[in-house]
Amino acid sequence: VTYEGTNQVKHTKINRLVHDYELFTMLENGNISSMYARFNDIINALKGLGKVYTNHELVGKILRCLPKSWEPKVMAIEEVKDLSTLPLEDLLGSLMRHQLRMSDQARNERKKKMIALKASEDEENDEDKD
Repeated sequence: VTYEGTNQVKHTKINRLVHDYELFTMLENGNISSMYARFNDIINALKGLGKVYTNHELVGKILRCLPKSWEPKVMAIEEVKDLSTLPLEDLLGSLMRHQLRMSDQARNERKKKMIALKASEDEENDEDKD
């Protein structure tokens, strides 16, 4: 009787984790590292219970869980890479590099806006002095 209870608990845990896996998405303002940490927790827990996904399945899931803003990068990866042989680590490295580029671009845009704002304020101050 105890063994059946343990089996039932195991199946319940597997079902819950599979559900978490299927509904998994990256948070809109999240980053790749934190997304992968959450994803890895689910995968490792499933692996510990005997449920294993192939690398190809994991790569596909990561690409599908990214927000809409990542769609151009996802399409580029799908067109250029062979997803059936792409190691998960290579995919994550590519996504992290892309995220760094996006962050740098956003930072540069903010700097440009600040410079433009400062320049327009300086012009207004010069006009006020006249």
